[in-house]
Amino acid sequence: MGGERVQEAVAGAVGLLSTASERDWDAVEAARSQWSCREAAVHVAQSLIAYASRLAARGKDPYVPFVVAAEDGRGGEGALRAVETAGALLAATIRTTPRGLRAPHPRPFGTANPEGFAALGVGEVLLHTYDIAEALGLAYQPPAELAGFALTRLLPQVRPGPTPWSTLLWATGRGELPGRAPVTDWHWVNNLVVPAERLTLESLTPATAADLAAGGDGGFDWVAGGPYDGTREASGMLVKAYEAGVHRPEFGAFVLVRQEDDRAVGAIGFHGAPDEEGRVEIGYDLAESARGHGYATEALGALAEWALARDDVRTLMATVDHANHPSQAVLTRSGFVRATVEEERALGENHGADGPLQVYLRGGGRH
Repeated sequence: MGGERVQEAVAGAVGLLSTASERDWDAVEAARSQWSCREAAVHVAQSLIAYASRLAARGKDPYVPFVVAAEDGRGGEGALRAVETAGALLAATIRTTPRGLRAPHPRPFGTANPEGFAALGVGEVLLHTYDIAEALGLAYQPPAELAGFALTRLLPQVRPGPTPWSTLLWATGRGELPGRAPVTDWHWVNNLVVPAERLTLESLTPATAADLAAGGDGGFDWVAGGPYDGTREASGMLVKAYEAGVHRPEFGAFVLVRQEDDRAVGAIGFHGAPDEEGRVEIGYDLAESARGHGYATEALGALAEWALARDDVRTLMATVDHANHPSQAVLTRSGFVRATVEEERALGENHGADGPLQVYLRGGGRH
């Protein structure tokens, strides 16, 4: 789907901007830019080629050592041909890149997967086409699905507005939304991954979470019995947090992907951002066919280490039924210790629990 989205975005941009290709694009400055319209279009082509090259290099190097430059004297038409060709190359590269491969992208988590680079390509095309079109006096509004594709994968912390396109423009400093302050500083946010020994913990974007919550596979190849009910419930919680504008990407849900065969075996994640005391709750589940291999212990240990290395996390908390002895063993093996009776009573009341729960804690001087 990512490659198709890139080509759709490029086709729409080229179709509109070609109606003004006879203009002197070097003499017109793109909106909100120090580039001319031709330079802005060349930048789009360069970005698409850069994304394709990072994926094609299979993540071996941060940057591929070559420079792409457009010939002078080709005007707007030449720049659009460069964009069209670069878009085709990126789309083809996305289609032939393994789903789980990650290549360098600097902010904020250092890498992106093929879908992430597809969203980056779509975002570049949509936003700079808008800037160029405005400078040339053209009206541009891409399909809502394209704007939503970029928005739900690259700006997961942004509360959706009236439409995906108006929200994307506002979130990138190009428009206004009622009741929201203007945006002056922003950057794309690709999904976070946390490596473990045999697993990779891949954080869910609002788009993949919505698919899982609706009964889909979220783009993952699941082992038998997956995804488990808890994964779908956690995905629904993430979607609700996103729609409310309180989703923090680093404190969402993660799918556990087995490295040896790129198959998803379960999920783990947080119940929200840390509270004022630096306490955050964590939960996990596995498909029944993946149990008994130590995956939950491995994933919990990796995510706990990642979280407790942050300045805003002091204590991890997990609640488990008294009868769930396997989960209790997972927590113990992962460095959690049983809370005191008083702590369990207070925390259980805060959760509105129907029955007795055991509470386990790690961090805050307990590990």
